[in-house]
Amino acid sequence: MAKQTMIKRKNLFQTQKTFAIFCAILFLSAKFCCAQNTNIQTGADQTQLYLPLLKGKNVGMVVNQTSVIGSKNVSSVDSLLKRGIKIKRIFGPEHGFRGNASNGAKVGDEMDPKTGINIVSLYGAKRKPSKADLDSVDVMIFDIQDVGCRFYTNINTLGDVMEACAEFGKELIILDRPNPNAYVDGPILDMKLKSGVGKYPIPITHGMTIGEFAKMINGEGWLPNNAQCKIKVIPVKNYKHDMAYILPVNPSPNLNTQQSVLLYPSLCLFEGTTVSQGRGTYMPFTVLGSPYLKGIYDFTFTPVSISGKSETPLFQNQVCYGLDLRNYNTESLRKSGKINLKWMMDLFNAYPDKAKFFDRKQSKQIGNIDFLAGVSAFKEQILAGKTEQEIRQSWEPGLSEYKLMRKKYLLYK
Repeated sequence: MAKQTMIKRKNLFQTQKTFAIFCAILFLSAKFCCAQNTNIQTGADQTQLYLPLLKGKNVGMVVNQTSVIGSKNVSSVDSLLKRGIKIKRIFGPEHGFRGNASNGAKVGDEMDPKTGINIVSLYGAKRKPSKADLDSVDVMIFDIQDVGCRFYTNINTLGDVMEACAEFGKELIILDRPNPNAYVDGPILDMKLKSGVGKYPIPITHGMTIGEFAKMINGEGWLPNNAQCKIKVIPVKNYKHDMAYILPVNPSPNLNTQQSVLLYPSLCLFEGTTVSQGRGTYMPFTVLGSPYLKGIYDFTFTPVSISGKSETPLFQNQVCYGLDLRNYNTESLRKSGKINLKWMMDLFNAYPDKAKFFDRKQSKQIGNIDFLAGVSAFKEQILAGKTEQEIRQSWEPGLSEYKLMRKKYLLYK
């Protein structure tokens, strides 16, 4: 009995020791990344560069919960109001001004109870500010944290706002922020598949900040009738594209951890499959699974309805079996400069009914992999069992041509 007690204590000690080492590694990693963040000053942080441009003017702001200033993450709206700036109107993107609306949910106009400023939704009845919205505004500010993906809708909102500013003669000041997924990878969008999750002929990860992307929109003539928006970018200080960057505020309800932000470019493709990415859990975009993978994978999770995150998730109240990527080394993705295709290929190969892998008609969330991938060939390549090398080769020469074109608009090394 004493011997068994000793063994149990020894095993407990080993477990505690392993856990302590794991926590220490996480702490040091976070400390290292935060140290890199310390010297970075976002465009919004550098108020001395743009406050003179706003004095005495009526200001409109395209902002959400990520629009913060300083280490205490004070809302840029609140901060500028305290500095005497006249903010006449707030414009909210997908998820709303406060960032608490579910993905894809239509958001209505409202009045901000804290400031009394009217909020115009750009993810409801309209996507572009109207003439009436801008009549009382002298200058517009765009200050939203992006995550660097074609299917993340902030760049679409940017383009819509630029179009309105060009049409109605308003200058747009862009307070730039780092891109946490600042690498370039994926097929170039076939414009025949243009949609709400793909508006511009760019790869899945475009490798640019919002400020750089605005320059590209102007430079490539992507606004209707080749219109040009008058923009001024307040660049990020002490930043390079190869720097790791921890977002100070979660960019959306389902990107609620740094891990999910870095896995998002690879895992969002599963929105076009019958595999859940963890929507309806408190670990979205860090897990993958399906009820049809029972007996193949041991890890499980059960999506449920969560207000403000996912009210009707895929496989609601059903046990899903699959992959737990919460401890995956996302730094390897950033350094490789590639999205992960292996998970898609592995889960497809494990799926018992391959004809239904890309069929989401049985769910309330109908996704189309063609729109997410940006090309019809991707689905056909997975179905045909093509290798990763063969799939990547099909992205050329478009991907290399994009990289060359992108260089003209870069603000950072």
